[in-house]
Amino acid sequence: MNTSVLAELARQFSLLSFLAIGGVNALIPEIHRRVVEMEHWMTDADFAQAFAIAQAAPGPNMLIVSVIGWKVAGVVGALVTTAAICVPSSMLTFAVAHIWGRFREAQLRAAIQYGLAPVTVGLVLASGYVLARTADQTGAAFAITGATVAVTLATRVHPLLLLAVGAALGVAGFV
Repeated sequence: MNTSVLAELARQFSLLSFLAIGGVNALIPEIHRRVVEMEHWMTDADFAQAFAIAQAAPGPNMLIVSVIGWKVAGVVGALVTTAAICVPSSMLTFAVAHIWGRFREAQLRAAIQYGLAPVTVGLVLASGYVLARTADQTGAAFAITGATVAVTLATRVHPLLLLAVGAALGVAGFV
């Protein structure tokens, strides 16, 4: 087991932990940049597959971090990345929660909350863009992604139906 890789996983994901406004899915572009482009621990295809596996599994949306750790350094890597993404931000949240309650009526608190909402939406949209860019390698795949976005925004079709249609198109050889 390469301890320098484990230390780097811990360092990278501990830092990312403090940026997880809106959850780990909001960090997908930065996780991708670090894991694929900087460290070369995974390819674009590996990253897209890790995201798909993490989203398909029951549990929290932060499982992508565990899957990345497992891919890079096995079970120990999964444990290291999971702890690194959870512990620092949880400790900060615990400390801030005690202070935050005292300023329930403060204008600064309201301003911070209103300012973080669009940042979170922007980070989640950036995550969708990065995932589409890494997973969509053909015109057909881009078309399916676009159609899925349009149907999701315009209707109340259940996402499982869209997944089934995408799977059927894949089985049929369109992607």
